Amino acid sequence: MGASRGGGLGSSLSSDASGASCVVTTDSEGRRISRQSSHVQSIELRTYVFLDSLQPQLAAYMGTVSQGFLPIPGDACLWLEVSPGMAVHRVTDIALKASTVRLGQMVVERAFGSIAMYHRDQSNVLHSGEVVLEAIGSSIERRSRCEVTWTEIIRAITPDHAVLINRLNRRGSMIQAGMSMFILETEPAGYVLIAANEAEKSSSITVVDVKAVGAFGRLTLAGKEGDVEEAAAAAMRAVSQING
Repeated sequence: MGASRGGGLGSSLSSDASGASCVVTTDSEGRRISRQSSHVQSIELRTYVFLDSLQPQLAAYMGTVSQGFLPIPGDACLWLEVSPGMAVHRVTDIALKASTVRLGQMVVERAFGSIAMYHRDQSNVLHSGEVVLEAIGSSIERRSRCEVTWTEIIRAITPDHAVLINRLNRRGSMIQAGMSMFILETEPAGYVLIAANEAEKSSSITVVDVKAVGAFGRLTLAGKEGDVEEAAAAAMRAVSQING
C-alpha cells in the first residue's frame, strides 16, 4: 500500500508499539484549545481579598445580597474581582472545582465580575484562590492597587441626615441621630470588605452599608464617636496594607 495520507486531514497522530495509531487532536481543536488558554491568561485580577474570619454584622449584611450559599460568622471568605466581567464564569468554575468552597455571590457586570466564596476551613478558601491565580497567570502582588477616593468622619449626625441614609440603605443596620458616621470609598470596589471586617473586629460599631461591586466601593459605619474613630483607624490600616 502507499504512504498514509492522514496528514492531509490536519490530524496529529501517535503510534504505540503495535503500530496502531490514534487521533490526539485535530488542527481545529488545537486552535480552539489555544484560544481558550489565551482567554484565561488575559483575565485581569482587580481585587483579591481574603477575610480570615467574617465578623457577625458583615456576614449578616453579605447574606442579604447573597444569591448562593449564605455566609456564617467565622467563615473564611475570598472575594475576587476580575476583568472583563464575563470572565468571572471561568474563574468561578476553576475555584469551585479546586476545593469544597461554597459560592455565595457572583456579580457579572460589563466591565467587571466578582465572586464571594466561603468555607469554615481557611485552607480550602486559600487553595481555591491559589488555583485561580495559577490558572490566569497572576499573583496577589499583581492585583490592582487600592485607591482611597474619599474618607471622612461626620460627628453627631442630624436627624434629617440619618433618616435619609436609612431610606437609601436598607440591607444593613440603621444609623441614629447623634451617632458619628465613618464613610470610605475605594477603587476597586471589593477592598471595602476588608476595611469593614477589620473595623468590626476593632470596636463596637454599627455596619450601615457595604457596597463592594461597581466602579467604586462604599462603606458606611456608625456608632459612638470614640468607637467610630477606632474603627476608622482599623479600616484605613487594612486598606493601606493591600498596597504593601
